[in-house]
Amino acid sequence: MARMLIVDGENSQRRALSAGLSVEGFEVAFAASYQEAFRILGSSPVDVAMIDLMMPDLNGLELAREIRRAYPKVRVVLSSAYHLSARQVERTDCGAVAFVPKPYKVGEICRFLRAETNVLTPASC
Repeated sequence: MARMLIVDGENSQRRALSAGLSVEGFEVAFAASYQEAFRILGSSPVDVAMIDLMMPDLNGLELAREIRRAYPKVRVVLSSAYHLSARQVERTDCGAVAFVPKPYKVGEICRFLRAETNVLTPASC
């Protein structure tokens, strides 16, 4: 089972995505801050970290860089209501494997994870 960490400053976004991915068979942890994200990463393995660009305590790009430095095996996916092209994500030099625009649907996230990050996902995806 793939384990995901959702890092988003908005409680409603964290809970909605967490609930949807849990139903699809993912093990999901969520964090509202930089400190919370690193506490989770330090306590149990994570396959994918989905990070919102607009974080309250640290820019999402900077958080992605820090995660990639400390946990190089974690696949980082950026997320935001502001669209970024694949080229713009590459230029951020934060180690992100991709960008998922908001709003998103859980089925789309499942297909994306299987296709773009090589994370084994549940058969229902």
